[in-house]
Amino acid sequence: MATQARPARARPLWLAGALLLLAACMIAGLLDGAADISPWQVVLQVVDWLPLVHVDSGLAPVEQGLLFELRLPRVLMAAVVGGLLAMAGAGYQGVFRNPLADPYLLGAAAGAGLAATAAIVLLPSASVPVAAFAGAVGGVLLAYTLGNTAGRSGGTATLVLAGVAVTSFLTAIQTVLQQLEVEKLQRIYAWILGDLGGGWDQVLLVLPYAAVSAVLLLLHGRMLDVLSVGDEEAAGLGVRAGRVRFVVLLAASLATAAAVAVSGLIGFVGIVVPHVVRRLAGGSYRIVLPLSLIGGAAFLVLADLVARTVLAPAELPIGVVTMFVGAPFFVAVLRMTRRVVT
Repeated sequence: MATQARPARARPLWLAGALLLLAACMIAGLLDGAADISPWQVVLQVVDWLPLVHVDSGLAPVEQGLLFELRLPRVLMAAVVGGLLAMAGAGYQGVFRNPLADPYLLGAAAGAGLAATAAIVLLPSASVPVAAFAGAVGGVLLAYTLGNTAGRSGGTATLVLAGVAVTSFLTAIQTVLQQLEVEKLQRIYAWILGDLGGGWDQVLLVLPYAAVSAVLLLLHGRMLDVLSVGDEEAAGLGVRAGRVRFVVLLAASLATAAAVAVSGLIGFVGIVVPHVVRRLAGGSYRIVLPLSLIGGAAFLVLADLVARTVLAPAELPIGVVTMFVGAPFFVAVLRMTRRVVT
């Protein structure tokens, strides 16, 4: 009971702290670049961009254009993608009751990878983000359909197995396509390792899907808390477990597909951030979901900052940075989970 009560009392404080962390990370992201701009000027310029507010940042038009056209869309892209992946991961973990579940569990990554590879290899004029989005949605639908063929008795375990089977199958097809056009492997791997430099077009492309999926997931936080006590108890409280799982999986898969479409395959965000949130603020999904959204945004903005600076002037793929953080973290979570089980 104490675990559930703690986030209810501290929720405004945790949310305020997370928002301040996100703001600090975004300001740091806007500061990074070849042009030397002071933090105070960046803050003033950000305030000047707000509606009905006008302040003089002291920046030249060229510097303002640099911030608005290059740095700001990249920072916003990192924030949106990170928030979507972390919130989707929290949703998947709530449905499957497993802290090791991630947004790619049901084949979204494999479907997106196959579709993006097909677009690059077979249809050079096709839009890779659109293909990746369709592939991610298709992969999840295929896994969900396959899982449901086992009948209701299969439950979430059957869905996981279906996701593994679909992922293996789609990855095999992707490998075959890669071998057809070896000279295009560099472009394929560049997409797979993640890229947040799509500009305003990509930001505006992902925002509607981000808004819909985020609202759906946030509205189901209380129901995920009810599901955590068991399906029978949830039914006694008037919650239809199957319907809740379907809506949450749909919203989380939509969030994952949208994120993958504009950024490529960025791993571990959906495992690391929700787990940290639960350790700090408690296990109630009424606080886990919004904090995962904000914390995931801050995490990926910071990871992108590392990717841009650690090998400057060269740039490290964002997916490599999250792997360096996520892989040992995943091992630590696995050990803690095993200790709890035994």
